[in-house]
Amino acid sequence: MTFDHPAKRKDGKGELGRFEKLAELASNFTSSAAFSAFCVLLVATFLTVHVLHLAPTWQHLVGDAMGAVSLLLLALLKNSERRAEHAIQLKLNAIAAALLEQQEGRGGQAHQDLRKAIGIEDEA
Repeated sequence: MTFDHPAKRKDGKGELGRFEKLAELASNFTSSAAFSAFCVLLVATFLTVHVLHLAPTWQHLVGDAMGAVSLLLLALLKNSERRAEHAIQLKLNAIAAALLEQQEGRGGQAHQDLRKAIGIEDEA
């Protein structure tokens, strides 16, 4: 078990580990229309169970399902937030280094790192 920043957790080959890949897939799924429909259905079920005054067992079951989904979404949100925060910080560091190089009248590695960080070559 590691407590490294999610953006820094990579296997020995520089690729994302299993958890990071799973978190990315789950993040993509939870931002889909299918998951939104599932959440609407879950809330509708919750309301229906309460309006119909079904047995407390059903109310607990639906409430527990909503709690579990909420907890999983919170974990995914935090993971995504930390990865985005790290990516932004890398870009800011690259910009600062490139500006410093430019101010000193030399171009070089920092400008190349900046191009890589913002993905200029990907746009072509």
